[in-house]
Amino acid sequence: MIRISNLTLARGNKRLLEAANLTVHVGHKVGIVGANGCGKSSLFAAIRGELLPDAGAIELPPKWTLAHVAQETPAVAIPAIEYVQDGDRELRDIERALAAAGAAHGHPESRGAGIAGEGAGAGGPGVDGARLAELHHRFEAIGGYSARARAATLLAGLGFDEPAQARSVESFSGGWRMRLNLAQALMCRSDLLLLDEPTNHLDLDAVLWLEDWLRRYPGTLLLVTHDRDFLDAVADTIVHVDGGKLTAYTGNYAQFERERAQQLAQQQAAHAKQQRQVAHLKAYIDRFRAKATKARQAQSRIKALERMELIAAAHVDSPFSFSFPAVDASARQLVRLEHASLGYAGVAPVLEGVEWAVLAGSRIGLLGANGAGKSTLLKSLAGTLPLLSGERHAAQNLRLGYFAQHQVEQLRGDQTPLWHLRRLEPDTREQELRDYLGGFDFRGDMATAGVGRFSGGEKARLALALIVRQRPDLLLLDEPTNHLDIEMREALTEALQDYGGALIVVAHDRHLLRATADELWLLADGRLAPFDGDLDDYKAWVLGRERRAGRRAGDAVEPAKAPADRRSQKREEALARQKRSDQRKPLVARQAVLERDMESLGAERKLLDAWLATPDAYSEEAKPRLVAALARQGDLTFKLARLESEWLAIAEALEGLP
Repeated sequence: MIRISNLTLARGNKRLLEAANLTVHVGHKVGIVGANGCGKSSLFAAIRGELLPDAGAIELPPKWTLAHVAQETPAVAIPAIEYVQDGDRELRDIERALAAAGAAHGHPESRGAGIAGEGAGAGGPGVDGARLAELHHRFEAIGGYSARARAATLLAGLGFDEPAQARSVESFSGGWRMRLNLAQALMCRSDLLLLDEPTNHLDLDAVLWLEDWLRRYPGTLLLVTHDRDFLDAVADTIVHVDGGKLTAYTGNYAQFERERAQQLAQQQAAHAKQQRQVAHLKAYIDRFRAKATKARQAQSRIKALERMELIAAAHVDSPFSFSFPAVDASARQLVRLEHASLGYAGVAPVLEGVEWAVLAGSRIGLLGANGAGKSTLLKSLAGTLPLLSGERHAAQNLRLGYFAQHQVEQLRGDQTPLWHLRRLEPDTREQELRDYLGGFDFRGDMATAGVGRFSGGEKARLALALIVRQRPDLLLLDEPTNHLDIEMREALTEALQDYGGALIVVAHDRHLLRATADELWLLADGRLAPFDGDLDDYKAWVLGRERRAGRRAGDAVEPAKAPADRRSQKREEALARQKRSDQRKPLVARQAVLERDMESLGAERKLLDAWLATPDAYSEEAKPRLVAALARQGDLTFKLARLESEWLAIAEALEGLP
């Protein structure tokens, strides 16, 4: 287990944790929540040994393997799939040892080379046969023969198709490199996994896949995220970081919220009761302090007041308070795309033949895998990306608000929030602008601080504040919750619920989508169509898509068709079953051949393993036979792993057939 005892952590002059205690049992999945800057990331740094405690101790089992997501990605030329496999350090160590043994006998060394080839040449003069056998056994035990397939599965789940998996790490942008780091951390066969905001660089499909993966993760998980749905699905314990303490609550985030609310209500009632007692004591003291006959009683009450342990008021108010101004748009149709091809010059269109109108009052959530065209569609609707063909029509005097990552990047780092707002409204009184910024928690000196020093969440808040101030009739939001904490996400959700304009939102935060969108549209297979179902249906569809495809590990995700009405979908499935019925026979026949081959090779290896387990196998007289036996063992292990991999792929394909 993890035991944190009387832990004190500080960053500079700021005490983050003080005499904090926590016990995490093996296999528990713990969500860590708290306001930005309360010490969650510092706690992770201390667990990793990168930050020394000012006092107290953190105890971990000595043999535990710890995995976390690296914040930096080296710009290396190796393929993405090789980079991810580097996350399994023991695997790489064994590969290097086996490759060295192969090189010593004339076999070329290569990164992740076929182990059977190395084993076949091992065991010559000067090579410790027992050590080589041990390496082969360990390589098989840790799943070495399936490691590449495991890495490919992780990459596919996080949005890397097969061509992307072969690309060099240095060719990816920052957000995609963070996905590679996440995949590398998941590749590690860890006892403890530390994930700090893992969903920030993911789209909804990847979030759903990661959520499903973490639910099946067998180790101990410590997770920091502001995605409440993600916490509800994964966490069985919530640790609240507040007031320098670590308080554990059993259950997921929804249960934590209910229990925390009850505690705050009780705390508020106790505070109110104590304040009445304090007022009574103070009134007595003020009344009788100067009277000689009552001075003694007054002094005793002063001491009682000093001894009283003050109960803090329950702080349940959000630091954010803002709303969208009323919308007075008179046009019924705000934006329309006609016969539109969307994309970028010089490459194939992302979407073609788009016919779509956004009407006043529409509240749309856009769904689709990464690369399906969600951001491209929003840019085209906003008019910031010219159409490749077709026409875009916008209502006269349309006020359009568009939030995307590039809005955050366009903020002037050398200027202040007040400067950015004054640029929009140069004639508005400064106090009114300050009051408005205060609703986004830019209070006091924060309003006049340089934006360049702000965190990602603070910059996103400022960009949203500037958009809200422009009173949009149509609001386009592309992942607005990235880097926002739970309180700000909740404030944005509440404001959007009361927003009177049209809304189109792309978000991996399902709570925001569920609370603000009235209809869902899906981008898939180059088509835009209504999604027939809710977000729970979409989750089942995303996770079931891989199982239905029956693809082998590492294969690219099959483009999915947007669901139409359920009756036509059933008809299509029936036709597909009829059309593919003949596909089952050759698969079953091949599987039978594989089973016979595996049975034969398995019997041979069983006899070989039995002889290698005897002392006679390592006598001086048996050395030539030992060399041949070890070579044959490596060959058999490789062949069996290859046959088993093919058998499993066929089994998955058969399972995927209707």
